[in-house]
Amino acid sequence: MRYKLLGKSGLRVSELCLGTMTFGEDWGWGASKDESARVFDAFVEAGGNFIDTANGYTDGSSEKIVGEFIAKDRERFVVATKYSFPLRMNEKKGDPNGSGNHRKNLIQSLEGSLKRLNTDYIDLFWLHAWDFTTPIEEVLRSLDDVVRQGKVLYIGISDAPAWIVSQANTIAQYQGWTPFVALQIEYSLIQRTPERDLLPMAKAFDLAVTPWSPLGGGVLTGKYNKSSQKSGESGRLGNSALGTIPEKSLAIAEVVTQVAAEIGHTPSQVALAWLRAQTGVIIPVVGVRKLTQFQDNLGSLDVTLSPEHLQRLNEVSQIDLGFPHEFLYSDVIRDRLFGGTFNAIDNHRI
Repeated sequence: MRYKLLGKSGLRVSELCLGTMTFGEDWGWGASKDESARVFDAFVEAGGNFIDTANGYTDGSSEKIVGEFIAKDRERFVVATKYSFPLRMNEKKGDPNGSGNHRKNLIQSLEGSLKRLNTDYIDLFWLHAWDFTTPIEEVLRSLDDVVRQGKVLYIGISDAPAWIVSQANTIAQYQGWTPFVALQIEYSLIQRTPERDLLPMAKAFDLAVTPWSPLGGGVLTGKYNKSSQKSGESGRLGNSALGTIPEKSLAIAEVVTQVAAEIGHTPSQVALAWLRAQTGVIIPVVGVRKLTQFQDNLGSLDVTLSPEHLQRLNEVSQIDLGFPHEFLYSDVIRDRLFGGTFNAIDNHRI
C-alpha cells in the first residue's frame, strides 16, 4: 500500500480508504462483527490506515465497531466520520434540529461520534450532505471551533455542489478559518458527471477526492450483465437503491468485463484501477461485506491499465460536459480567445 497526502495538508493516508458502512447488521444487509474484523485486519495488514464511517451508519454500530478495532493502536489510524444525518432516522422524525448542517446538530453529532468511537478526537470530520439552509459562515466557524478545541484535526465536505465548496474555502482563506482538505462524492465509470465541475474544482483547491460507490453499486462487477444474459432481459433489477439498471450502465460493465478478461484481472479491479488512473488525488472508498470481496478489491493496486484500455473505458462511459464547458473548449472559441495560437502555448495548468 502506498500513501497520498490528503489534499492541501501534510496528512498521509493509504491509497485505498476502508468504507465501513457495512460494519454491523442493524440494517439487515451488513457484515457481522467477526467478518468486519477479518476485513479490518486484512486492510491493516496491507498497510491501510484510512478508515471512513459516519454517525448514522448501521444506526451507530459502525462507529462502535470501528472504535473497538482501532483502540489498541488509535494513533496509527486516520479515522473519518460525518455529521448531517440523524443517528436513527425514525427517532428524529418531527425534530427539525435533529439533522442538518447547523451548529447545534454539528456539536451534538460530534459528541455522539466521539463516545461511540471511544476516542478524544476525529482525524477527518466530514459534512455529510449540504442542506441549502445553513449559512456557510455558520458551518465554517462551527467546524473551526471544534478544530481549535482539538476534537477535530481536519475537515472535509461530502455531497455538495462545487460552488458551495468553492465559496467555503475562499471564505475560510480570507477569514483565517480551517479549510476543507477533502471532497467525498459519487464517482465511477457509471457516474462521471463530477467531471463537469466538482473534479476541476477539487484540483484547483488541491482537495483530495474520496469517491464512494466506486463500483457503481455493484454494476461494474458485471454480475447484472450475467443475469440479464441468462434471462434474456434488456435490463435487470439490482438492489432497491439501484432499481432498473440503465442500458448504458450495462454496456459500460460489459466493456469493463472484456478488459478484465484480456488482462487477467477481475472487473472490480479494472473499475478501481480506472478510478485510480484519473488525475488529481483520488482515493476510492472501498466498502465490502465479505473478506473475499476486499481481497479482490485490494488486487486493484497491482493493475495498471494501458492507454488503449483506458481509451476504451473512457469512450464507453463518456458524458456530455454541457455548457459552458463544451462551448469554451470548442475550436471556434479557442481560436478567438487565443488568436489562433492555442496549440503553440505550453499550458502548465492543464
